[in-house]
Order: sequence, then C-alpha cells, then structure tokens
Amino acid sequence: MPTAPVRSLTRKPRRAAHATDAARSPLTPETWIEAATEVLVDQGIDHVRVDVLATQLGVTRGSFYWHFRDREDLLRRVLQAWRERATVALTRRLESDRSDPREQLRNAASLPFRGRAAAKAARIELAIRAWARRDEMARQAVDEADAARLAHHERIFEALGFAPEEARGRAFLMYGYEVAESLLHRQGSAAEREARRRFVERFMQQSGGEGGLG
Repeated sequence: MPTAPVRSLTRKPRRAAHATDAARSPLTPETWIEAATEVLVDQGIDHVRVDVLATQLGVTRGSFYWHFRDREDLLRRVLQAWRERATVALTRRLESDRSDPREQLRNAASLPFRGRAAAKAARIELAIRAWARRDEMARQAVDEADAARLAHHERIFEALGFAPEEARGRAFLMYGYEVAESLLHRQGSAAEREARRRFVERFMQQSGGEGGLG
C-alpha cells in the first residue's frame, strides 16, 4: 500500500527566512537608523514603525528583521546613535581640538551657529526631547546626554580657575544658553545673535568681582 510523502516539520530559522530579503537589499543598520530618525523628526515617535520605514526605503519587512530584533531594538539604537554623534564624539572633538579652555568655551558657545549641521542637530534633539516626555528609555538617554555635556562644560570652567561649585553653576548657565539659542534661532538677526554669543562668552569668564556671578 503506497504511503503519502512525509512533509518536513522543520521550520527555517528566523534569520534564514529573511536572508533572501537581506541579500537583495544593500541597506545597512545605519540606513534604517537614519530613516527612523528622519521620521521621528518629521512625524513623531508614533510613526516610527517597521512598516512605515520599509515602505519609505522600498524594501520588505524581512530586511528590517535581519538587522534588528524588533522595533524596541531599533529605537534603542536610534538613541545610541544620537548619543554617540551629539554628545560623545562631539565632546571628544571639542576637547582634543583646543587645549586652551578659553578656546573650548568659544567653541561651545558657537555650536548653535554652525549652519545646516547645527540646524539639523537641533531638530533631532527637539524631537528626542519630545519623545522623552512620554518614554522612560528616551528620558534616560536625554538625562545622560545632559549630564555628560554639563560635565564637559564644568571641566572648562574649572580649567579657567573657578572653584568646583561655581564651575557647576556656570556650566549650567552656559549649557542653558546653548540650548536656548538652538531653539530660538529665529530671534534676532545674524549680527544680533553673534553679539549675544560674544556677550555670553565674555560674561561667563568674568569673576564675581567683575560684575559676573557673585
């Protein structure tokens, strides 16, 4: 009596199932992260979804799962990429480019004025801070970035000769100025903004006896 052919019950591993999609697509994890960041900026965190990104990039969902476990994994790596670019790498470059603390302070004060790069960075940061108001993972990333940047500023003021407590206060004021200038970039002409920068830079280096912080 003939028997029916036996079907294999073995399922292909998840990555193997998506190998064809990945082979057809030249996309890297960084491509997905960049696309997710753009959607975050333009549409908000609720629109950063696998199907939206796959459609935008012209690939199947399978390509996504070759690089990421799930949406949460992607979002975590979006925050990691932002931290590396906007805090770790930037601070490292500022500290290595200038040994003179006055030059470091001038560089920090000029960050909001660096053309399209500064404008793009400000838009990304604003979107991430909006996300952080409703998500613990994003809030922790923002808190860590703020703490690292404040620590960098504090080191500058300590190198300028200020005591630790006053260096912390000046670091906070200086960082607050940079954030405000990035968000209020339409307030005043280019000449007025430059005048503000020079004033802040000069003011933040004054001792208490010179009409500064006392």
